Amino acid sequence: MTATHTDDLLQNLTLSVLDLAPIRTGSTAAETFRHTLDLARHAEQWGYRRFWLAEHHSMPGIASSATSVVIGYVAGGTETIRVGSGGIMLPNHAPLMIAEQFGTLESMYPGRIDLGLGRAPGSDQYTARALRRGLGSDGSDFPEQLSELRAYLSGDPDSRPMGVRAVPGEGLDIPIYLLGSSGFSAQLAGQLGLPFAFASHFAPEYLLPALDLYRSNFRPSEVLEKPYVIVGMNIVAADTDEEAQRLATSHQMAFLNIIRGRTGQLKPPVDSMDTLWNEQEKAIVLKQLGYSIAGSKATIREKLPRYLQETGADEIIVTGQIYDHEARLRSYQLLAEAVKGQ
Repeated sequence: MTATHTDDLLQNLTLSVLDLAPIRTGSTAAETFRHTLDLARHAEQWGYRRFWLAEHHSMPGIASSATSVVIGYVAGGTETIRVGSGGIMLPNHAPLMIAEQFGTLESMYPGRIDLGLGRAPGSDQYTARALRRGLGSDGSDFPEQLSELRAYLSGDPDSRPMGVRAVPGEGLDIPIYLLGSSGFSAQLAGQLGLPFAFASHFAPEYLLPALDLYRSNFRPSEVLEKPYVIVGMNIVAADTDEEAQRLATSHQMAFLNIIRGRTGQLKPPVDSMDTLWNEQEKAIVLKQLGYSIAGSKATIREKLPRYLQETGADEIIVTGQIYDHEARLRSYQLLAEAVKGQ
C-alpha cells in the first residue's frame, strides 16, 4: 500500500467513540459517568463524529445499563458531537417506550441523537426475564419490533399501531442504525436501506461475511442511497508500542473473564498476561480481539489502513478499555492525530 493510498484512506475516514462506561476496580459508577462525560467533551474537541453508549445489564463492570439516561447526560454536557446508543437492545423494551425516550432526547438536543438498535438481549436469561417481567422476546421478532418503532416515529397517522402515538417522538428525524454480530441484522439493514454497524470489536470472525450480506441485499431508501458501514474496533494508543500493549492488557483481562464465565470491574494493566491465561485461553481472547490495534501513532498509521481496505468501512467506531482515565484520553487524542497525520 503506497503512502498516498494510506493518506487517502485515513483522510476520508470518520472516527467515532463507543464507550462501554467501564467501572474500574475500586471505583464507582459515579466516577465512571464523570469520566464518560469528560471523554465525550475531549472527543468533541478532537473531531470525533459520534459518541455511543451500549446497553448491558447485571454487569458490575459496566455502568451504562440505563442507556437513554446516560445519553441525555452526555448530550447535555457537550455541544456538537452526536450522541446515541450502540446500542439499545430492542427485545428488552416496548418499542413505544424507546420511541418516547429517544423522541424526548431528540427534542432536547435536536439534530444530535442517534438510535442504534440490536436484537440480542445483552444479558443472561435471568436478567432478561427480570427486565421484561414475562416471557419477553428472544430476538426472533426483531423485524416486527423495528417496524413498530419506526411507525411510532414516522408521523404518518395511517402507520400508527392501533392509533397509539409517541409524544414526543412522532415526526422527528432520529437516525436509526442496525447493529449486529452476525448476518441477521446485516441482511435486514440492507433490505430496509439502513446504515449498518458491525460489532467486530468482539466478533471479528463474522465481519466480512456480514458486510457482504449487507451490501448484496442493500436497497436504496429514503434514508440512504448507498450502503453505509460502521466497523467496531479496539484501539489503544500510547506514545510507544510497549506502553500501548501494556495498557491493552486491561481489555484482555476483561475478555479473559468473559470466556471464563465471570464478570468484574476493569482491572489495572499488567506487564505480562502469560501468568494469567493458558495457551487455549490466549488463542480465544486474541481471536475475539482480532480487530484490535495497540501501538504508537506510527503503528496505527501503518495498520489501520489495512483494516479499512479489507472492510471498505465508511466509519470506525473505537472502544478502548483502558484503566487509567488520563491514559484513555491520551489514547483517543493520539488516534485522532494519527488519522489526521499530525
